[in-house]
Amino acid sequence: MATNDDIRDFLTSRRGRITPDRAGLPAYGGNRRVSGLRREEVALLAGISVEYYTRLERGHVGTVSESVLEGLVRALQLDEDEAAHLADLLRTAGPGRPQRRRTTPRKVRPGVQLVLDSFTGPALVRNEHFDLLALNALGRALYAPVVDFAPKRPNTARFIFLSPEAPRFFLDWDRIADECVAALRAEAGRDPYDKDLSDLIGELSTRSETFRTRWAVHNVHTHRAGSKRFHHPEVGDLELSYESLRLVADEGQTMSIYTAEPGSPSARALDLLGSWAATPAAAKVE
Repeated sequence: MATNDDIRDFLTSRRGRITPDRAGLPAYGGNRRVSGLRREEVALLAGISVEYYTRLERGHVGTVSESVLEGLVRALQLDEDEAAHLADLLRTAGPGRPQRRRTTPRKVRPGVQLVLDSFTGPALVRNEHFDLLALNALGRALYAPVVDFAPKRPNTARFIFLSPEAPRFFLDWDRIADECVAALRAEAGRDPYDKDLSDLIGELSTRSETFRTRWAVHNVHTHRAGSKRFHHPEVGDLELSYESLRLVADEGQTMSIYTAEPGSPSARALDLLGSWAATPAAAKVE
C-alpha cells in the first residue's frame, strides 16, 4: 500500500518547486521560510480547506473526489504523468483497498516475438522493471552491453546504475538515468504491491548512491517516444529515434522500436551492426 511518506514527499516536493509568483499569488513579506508554496497557498489554489490539505499531505486520505484531485493538479501545476501518479497514490492509500501481489511478466508470446523479428530495425520488449524479455537480432546486437552485463536476466535499470560501462554506452547517461528512475517511481505508485519491483528498488538504493539521490526527488515519467544516443563498442556512435507501445493483450509489457534517419551516419552504423549481428544465436532472452 502507498505509504503516508510517499504522499507527503510527493506533495511537498511539488509545492516546493512553485513560487508564489509562478502561481500568480502575491508574495507578502520578505521573510518566507520556504521558497515554494505554503500549505495554505496550495489549499487556496486547489479550492479546499487548509485542514483538509494538511491531512492529505500527511497521508490521511480517505476518499478523494475528482474535483479535489483536479484542484490539486491545477494548484501544483502537475503534468500528465504527475497527475496520474498522484491519482495512483491517493487511490492505493484510500479505504477498502485489498493488498495484492502481482506476478511480473517474464515471457512474451510467440506471436510477439514474430512481430519483433519482422522489424528491420532494432526492437525489444521489456516489462515495467526494465527487464529485457525479448529482442530481435538487431535489438540484441544494439543492446549487447546490457545483455552481456547479466545474460540470464538482462535489466536496463541495473545496467544503468551498476555497470561502469553504462555512461560510455548511453551518451546521455544523466538523462537516461533520470528517466529510468522516474519511470520506476511511476510504476511503484501504480502498483505498490509488486514485490519484484520493491526488491529491485531496494537493491538499487542499497548499491547505487546515484539511484538513491534520484529516487528521493520523486520525479515521475512514462516512456512513450524520443531519441537516444549510443556509443556501441563495435560500430561507434548512433542516434536513434524510438517509439514505445504498450502491448494491450500482455499487461505490463512494452515494445520499443528504434529507427535511424535514412542516409545518416547512424543508419550506416545500423547496417554495419546488422552485418556484425548476422549469427544464428536466438534473439529471445531466456
